[in-house]
Amino acid sequence: MAQQNDGCFYIELCKNPIRFDPVDKVTNVFYDDANRQVFAVRSCGAMGVVVKGPNDSNSLTFRMESRGDVLSIKFSGDKRILGVQRSQKSVEFINFSPDGTTDQLEYSQTCKGRSTIINGFVWTAINEICFITDHGIEFYQVTPERRTLKCLKTINVSVVWHKWLAESNLLLIASGSLSNTLNPFYFRAGSVIKLPKFEVDLPVVPKQTKPNLMERDVSMATIYNQLYIVILRHQPRPGSQGAEIVLYQISRDTPARKTDVLRLDMSGRFAINVSDNLIVVHHQASKTSVIFDIQLETETDGFAKYHYPVVSPLPLKPFKLLLPSLCVQENKMMEYNCELYSANWIVFQPNIVIDAKLGCLWYVELKLEPLVTMIPDKSRLMKLLLLRKDSKSVILSVCREMLKPGQQADLSTIAKILDMLNKVYQQHLEKEVLILAGEIPGTDFNHAQVIVDQSEMYTHVFSEFEDNQEIKYKFKVAVLIEYIRSLSQCNIPVQHYLYELIINILVRNNCFYQLHQFLQYHVLADSKPLACLMLSLEHVYAPAHQLALDMLKRVSTANEEIIEVLLSKHQLLPAVRFIRSVGIVDTVSARKFLEAAMNTDDSMLFYTVFKFFEQRNIRLRQNPRFPAGEHCEEYVKHFEGLFGTDALASLAA
Repeated sequence: MAQQNDGCFYIELCKNPIRFDPVDKVTNVFYDDANRQVFAVRSCGAMGVVVKGPNDSNSLTFRMESRGDVLSIKFSGDKRILGVQRSQKSVEFINFSPDGTTDQLEYSQTCKGRSTIINGFVWTAINEICFITDHGIEFYQVTPERRTLKCLKTINVSVVWHKWLAESNLLLIASGSLSNTLNPFYFRAGSVIKLPKFEVDLPVVPKQTKPNLMERDVSMATIYNQLYIVILRHQPRPGSQGAEIVLYQISRDTPARKTDVLRLDMSGRFAINVSDNLIVVHHQASKTSVIFDIQLETETDGFAKYHYPVVSPLPLKPFKLLLPSLCVQENKMMEYNCELYSANWIVFQPNIVIDAKLGCLWYVELKLEPLVTMIPDKSRLMKLLLLRKDSKSVILSVCREMLKPGQQADLSTIAKILDMLNKVYQQHLEKEVLILAGEIPGTDFNHAQVIVDQSEMYTHVFSEFEDNQEIKYKFKVAVLIEYIRSLSQCNIPVQHYLYELIINILVRNNCFYQLHQFLQYHVLADSKPLACLMLSLEHVYAPAHQLALDMLKRVSTANEEIIEVLLSKHQLLPAVRFIRSVGIVDTVSARKFLEAAMNTDDSMLFYTVFKFFEQRNIRLRQNPRFPAGEHCEEYVKHFEGLFGTDALASLAA
């Protein structure tokens, strides 16, 4: 638990680390980044091997025969075969059953060539493994049932060191006298593809030989669905004060190219993670970390983009761990402050930090809330947040805050942010249409960016600021109009509740002239719900009735609603004229009109309406009488009572 305010930290280690037996005289610890498993091997396996993973289902305990020190240990992807390297010449294999029990019969594979040594191995598929030797690559297929390996391919290449990125099945081999010739190899079902090799520029150091490209300064990462080689350069240019990180984007057909440079302005020992597509750089000397976002706008020389930290360097959030009490008499756990940026920390991609001496594996996590106050440029902040997963609540909070008095942003900034939200929203809707049309597969639906739709903006932002009496109503209306403009510009249909919100604000502030103007010039789009709302406002603003009728007439599917409105107002003759004008005389309900006419207690009006529908009956059926199905008997009797049967009969004749 940190003594300082949580708002001071934007990076932290996960609250519940994976705990394992720490390194000691009899225990060695290994990390398998493909399966994200930690192996604690006691006495070369004779006293047991404890495997811990991201969850309990990945945890396992077993024993192995002690045949020498373990150099490397990894499970295949399905956890059915364990590979163990104890020598530089061979790798041994142990089969596992689904319940986690081991096969007593082990088998092994020796590398090819007497002088060849194995630098390491990686599982490239469930039953496929690659040995990286000092002479190149040996690619094998494992058949666990027969306990045999078959060599699928060998590739000769000089190897100084290698890196493996399991999530992309990419192997990177460094060769050359300065280790700066990088050879990428891509593995897929039974095959290995050699991608174009390339050379990494090394810094020019006056009066000194060029330094080698060290394995510790190179990593690989997937950032925004693109594969990059991440290279730390300690002294990139003569006279430069700090280190920099260079990103090379890997391509299938062309050599990797330098696309981004991250300026650190610090020197010393660094470690690099990637969390939520942000590059996190830890600096041991200052005990701080910084984040970079390569999608944010920055300067470029036409070839590469040059980035600076998103915010100032800050330490990781301090934390405590429960550890066994140092007091021999007390058999209980005690809380201890953990050392941040310990020399014992080892970093793995994408977001793993391991302290083997403490026996902890953490995930590096980003805290978005503190960034809100650290990034004053709201447009830049919003772009950063839109690219983060699980950022919707923070985005909505930023939108709410920038509308509040005292923190209110100017209208141009608000417009820019609303455009950002709606452009992402538009892309999402367009992709949905393409998927429904079958033009792209549903698996291509990438939810990398957070979608904030109209209902969420209405519920969490606009409805709250509508009730805030401290905000001037003109500002409220201006913001809502700006949001509607943005939606329309992005071809997103505006939901009626946004229009209703504007109308309610205007009515509450007696701004009927402005409301009239908005409706007259179609700032507020025509719709049935909006027309109904306007009808309800007739008692406070008389012209609302006619405005609503005009709107319903413009909505081609609103004939029934218009008839209902006119009849409810006892405007029978305008209703008759309306059904004539739209050509629906033959289909409307005579009963509905006759009932409304009878309720007016105006006998001449009733006579006129009755005769109108009698004429319709004659035209349609050559008979003035109403069919039984129309249920007009009551109104016929009412007519007879008012005008006598002769008036009726004379027409019948």
